Amino acid sequence: MLTHQIDPDSLAALPRGAGVYIFRGDSPLPLYIGKSVDIRSRVMSHLRAPDEARMVAQTRRIDFIETAGEMGALLLESRLIKTDNPLFNQRLRRIRSLCSIRLVQSPAGWVPEVVDSKSVNLGVTPALYGLFASPHAAATKLKALAEQHSLCLSVLGLEKAGQRGCFGVQIKSCLGVCVGQEERSIHDARLFSALCDSQVEVWPFAGAVDVVETSGTWMQRHRVNNWCYLGTQCSRALSPCHLDQAVTLSDAAPRAFDLDSYKILVRPIMLKTAVVEPVAPSAL
Repeated sequence: MLTHQIDPDSLAALPRGAGVYIFRGDSPLPLYIGKSVDIRSRVMSHLRAPDEARMVAQTRRIDFIETAGEMGALLLESRLIKTDNPLFNQRLRRIRSLCSIRLVQSPAGWVPEVVDSKSVNLGVTPALYGLFASPHAAATKLKALAEQHSLCLSVLGLEKAGQRGCFGVQIKSCLGVCVGQEERSIHDARLFSALCDSQVEVWPFAGAVDVVETSGTWMQRHRVNNWCYLGTQCSRALSPCHLDQAVTLSDAAPRAFDLDSYKILVRPIMLKTAVVEPVAPSAL
């Protein structure tokens, strides 16, 4: 166990259930925000980690917010990290503008184009592939797919081809579509196949839904619209010291498409493993 000056009462209060935990120091801003299905066990693991000694040494108490399940913990952690910017959290920080790839029909065939969230409505626009923090990251992904699937960098718009074709023709990484050695339709089919696994799912509902989690008699409704987490409604009150940390439906305004919420929600919603209930327009 690392040497620390953490309030022993705050450690003793840690529950064994799911939720979010918050390391706090002398500053009003949190040091670290995490989540677990077993808050107590996860916090204790931090106190045994030598590479986290600096954070633990600055910690004076640990707060927590229980949730009815893991999904609620994931959504709340993501929201709090974005709003509170803890010193020791690097992942889940807010990304200003997301990029994606779409295919545009040209006279010769399909050409990939990098678009951003300012020009397309992510989660609503069909036939988008991948979600990236920058155009450079999207181009890097296209180059990796080109290498894996013998695609032509020139046709993908990532390289200029000379009279003898692209550089890939010379090193046998391109099958020669740029010099007529391969039919463009065959190359395009391979491009579609390469992108297929990264297709961005379109929001499958007409409007907002509640994703429902229960723990015994406790129920939480996590409201979501267009892959954006809007807030949570609980069937029981949280303790007063933690109520200000909760994200309630009454103070949650609609927000833009959020990458982290999408990653948390897309699999359980599309596979229909989550309990989902539509929200009446009057409830919005």
